[in-house]
Amino acid sequence: MKEQIQKKLSDSKAARWTALLIVSFTMMCGYFLTDVMSPLENLLTTKGKIVYFADDTSMPADSLIAKVKMFAVANSLSTPSLTEEKLQVGAEYQYMESVDGQTVVVNKKVNSIASGEGWNSTEYGFFSGAYGFINVFLLMLFFGGLILDKMGIRFTGLMSSSLMVLGALIKWYALSHDFGEAVLWGMDMQVLVASLGFAIFGVGAEITGITVSKIIVKWFAGKELALAMGLQVAMARIGTALALAVSLPVARMIGNVAAPVLIGAIALCIGLVSYLVYCVLDRKEDAAVAAEHKEIGVSEEEGFKLSDLKLIFCSRGFWLITLLCLMFYAGVFPFLKFATKLMIFKYDVPESFAGLIPALLPFGTILLTPVFGSLYDRIGKGATLMLIGSVMLTVVHVLFALPIMNYWWLAVLIMIVLGIAFSLVPSAMWPSVPKIIPMKQLGSAYAIIFYIQNIGLSMVPLLIGWVINDFATQYDKAGSVIGYNYSVPMAVFAVFGLCAIFVALLLRVEDHKKHYGLEDANIKK
Repeated sequence: MKEQIQKKLSDSKAARWTALLIVSFTMMCGYFLTDVMSPLENLLTTKGKIVYFADDTSMPADSLIAKVKMFAVANSLSTPSLTEEKLQVGAEYQYMESVDGQTVVVNKKVNSIASGEGWNSTEYGFFSGAYGFINVFLLMLFFGGLILDKMGIRFTGLMSSSLMVLGALIKWYALSHDFGEAVLWGMDMQVLVASLGFAIFGVGAEITGITVSKIIVKWFAGKELALAMGLQVAMARIGTALALAVSLPVARMIGNVAAPVLIGAIALCIGLVSYLVYCVLDRKEDAAVAAEHKEIGVSEEEGFKLSDLKLIFCSRGFWLITLLCLMFYAGVFPFLKFATKLMIFKYDVPESFAGLIPALLPFGTILLTPVFGSLYDRIGKGATLMLIGSVMLTVVHVLFALPIMNYWWLAVLIMIVLGIAFSLVPSAMWPSVPKIIPMKQLGSAYAIIFYIQNIGLSMVPLLIGWVINDFATQYDKAGSVIGYNYSVPMAVFAVFGLCAIFVALLLRVEDHKKHYGLEDANIKK
């Protein structure tokens, strides 16, 4: 009986995989809300209502009304007294359109109508970047790492999960309410409140991320560590994939952009409850470890001290992994926030399906990240995997930047390659950190990495939003937007990929010098 009590839960496959499933579910809910707005960029940046037709095209309501009235005048028909309020789902309308220099009559049937918010690209970029504002400028992620190492997994996880729920609710409130013409600091009040909610959510999401990373190391060290981290990443990507795939259809069905955010907030509440279940398992694991140490006469490990940070700051290998994380993720996550519009304007993908092509990225990682994680566990080659993934990232963005070969099927193939790259690097990068930094300082180490990563997540969307506004947006003689040329924005993303390649090469050299074991297998035989 005594032996059964002292047996650690982490020694049981069923127990440690159950713990992984619970905390991964919480992360999946977080990732859903992180990316739920990405397919809605066109709705957010269009003023007034948008009409979606049965042929999977869309048009601002005011443009449709104007064209219908012009058609009526040109054909001596009675001018319809159309307004945005009178537009109905199922109604059919006729108007004239110029196609290849010839005027043709177009028949359209309304499939759904949704309300646009009228943000510009800079405001959307500010909102997207707000995710990391508090983490970056108020150092909350760094303090979160200190709290994690000092207060423990259970306290920190509950705190961060609660912050995610709070931020999600503020974001939903902003998008579901009309602030009129209210402006603060020269920016639309709705944008500011939504950004505040997203920033608070970002604090919770990132601290939850480092907490979950430390949880996995705690339960899987010397076992299936990379596979476990790969599966956690895969479940997180399920959240991203669901967000990219369903947010626009839900917004169209309900008629506004707030509906998908509310779904995300409800999911986060469920994730918070699931984390409470994990806390029960973790308490039992700590009790078993303490009993084992007492029985064999092992003294408890000295607690974390601020002076322990010196080991982190003086590690060249740690900083190389951190820089690699910054450059690689700067070329992926900000890209996803603009990818839907890229598919619409460069590859002529219907708007209702445009979010599905970027969704291939997380779907690919769902399958491949555990595979590459298991590969790392068994044969090693972590530094090599990170280098290969960085090369693939660069090639992808170069192909997206080329102003030729604008075929939808090519976009699908390129996105699949990006999915492979996005599986290779995380599956090797996150399990490599415990090979450089001891467990006692691991929470702070992950926090610093996430902090630096958040600089990219905050600044890069602002940069890309500015680049699109000034270098990619095309106007007609009247000053109306007629399209976008994404060559320059995608070239910027390609530069991040080149930087990732350079850092990955330096990391391989450093591993060879310091013998971190990045090329060694994780499973101890």
